Amino acid sequence: MGVTNEFKLKTKHIKLTGFLLACLFFILFMVLVNFDKSHQAAKLVAGVAILMSVLWITEAIPLAVTSLIPLVLFPFLGLLSAEEVSRAYINSTIFLFMGGFLIAIAMEKWGLHKRIALNLISAFGKSPAKIIMGFMVASGFISMWISNTATAVMILPIGLAILYKLENEFGQEKSQKFSIALMLGIAYACSIGGIATLIGTPPNLVFQRIYAITFPHQQQIMFGDWMKFGVPLSLAMLILAWFLITQVFYKSDKSLVIDAGLIKSEKKSLGKMSFEEKAVAVVFILTSLLWIFRVELNLGFAKIPGWSQLFSKSNMIDDGTVAITMGVILFLIPVKNYQSGENFILSETAIRKIPWEIILLFGGGFALADGFVKSGLSELIGNQFAGLKHFPVVMLIAAVCLVIVLLTELTSNTATAQIVLPILASLSIELNINPFLLMIPATIAASMAFMLPVATPPNAIVFGSQRLKVFDMLKVGIVLDLIGVVIMTVFIYFYLS
Repeated sequence: MGVTNEFKLKTKHIKLTGFLLACLFFILFMVLVNFDKSHQAAKLVAGVAILMSVLWITEAIPLAVTSLIPLVLFPFLGLLSAEEVSRAYINSTIFLFMGGFLIAIAMEKWGLHKRIALNLISAFGKSPAKIIMGFMVASGFISMWISNTATAVMILPIGLAILYKLENEFGQEKSQKFSIALMLGIAYACSIGGIATLIGTPPNLVFQRIYAITFPHQQQIMFGDWMKFGVPLSLAMLILAWFLITQVFYKSDKSLVIDAGLIKSEKKSLGKMSFEEKAVAVVFILTSLLWIFRVELNLGFAKIPGWSQLFSKSNMIDDGTVAITMGVILFLIPVKNYQSGENFILSETAIRKIPWEIILLFGGGFALADGFVKSGLSELIGNQFAGLKHFPVVMLIAAVCLVIVLLTELTSNTATAQIVLPILASLSIELNINPFLLMIPATIAASMAFMLPVATPPNAIVFGSQRLKVFDMLKVGIVLDLIGVVIMTVFIYFYLS
């Protein structure tokens, strides 16, 4: 009890220190930094951005509470009206997230995600390396569509069941490398899978909205467009992570033989696929197809026309429209399993499960980005980077990726994206380069934190299994981070140039 109280006291002191630092940095900036009279609004927005950044990084107060600051300060400082700021918190990107999350809730509620995972795992064989590949493919695929945290929570017990069996049969010492490799594989694949789709991880949605705010007249990136580079990059990172884990750092003893019957028994325990699972699967597949093929998809060798062209005002339909439509349908499909106590696939309790704190975090970042643009701060920031005009673009991309990867090891990846993306948008304008070349690598890098347990929820979840130490994660994570920066840089540069 004494240790717990001591920990709580230390945490309280750290949070108080973070809050005081945020206030101090805000005051020092406002007193010591001079802007000309025509840019006082930009100075105020910059001060608010510094205040929020320090609070986000230190988590002195809940991230969602920090995200409400623009609603308070922007109107009082005369920067944006309350009505203008409020619009940042409810928009199409928010509804895309909400609709996607409702489908994820339905998958979890009726067990579809577990059936998908077990089928993928069983398809890869029974050697230690192949079993780990199966877990990583399952984790990565599910994380493309639902929260990486939920994926890790769901996949981990399946992995632990296999570990318990091996440890009982071969002993903990002989099974140790496999144990560490499996835990790392699950954690890393959950993060890597999220970069494949727009809804896979919050930073991707942050990018989509901030790009729309900063470049409202440019062609926006669509779900299918993102997947064209997101899926290949995710696959490349998944294979790299698997190779480093199973063939370089934690190569398992060849005498270990995994009992394939264990997975089969887990699958058998699920029973036959229920009507409810089938219904959710149909909605899930239809939603994915509607997202991917909503607008014309240019594959290079062929163009696939978008279904939205069937409507006279197709520009009024977006991915958020699809997400909410399919989410609403889940509330209208009646169940056949009356013993469940439910009348429909989703009930009103699903609304309460939506992570509203993430939605507020989105909104705070979007409001801040709006302030950057409308106050002229974006233009001012861009002007400060004029000296980088002759710097090779590929080196800029590499530098951005490296800085973001290191920063997101210690801070929320969503908050990191909220802070950095408006600045990179300004930089791309000043350097007269395609904004995608800097903003997309930064967005992806925000999800590539592999070194520390605190870096991502999946890292923390598998670390809680007590099957690995910080150093076990650190030595693989450093190499994966550095090689990942090179892969991201080369891939994005040649794909988008």
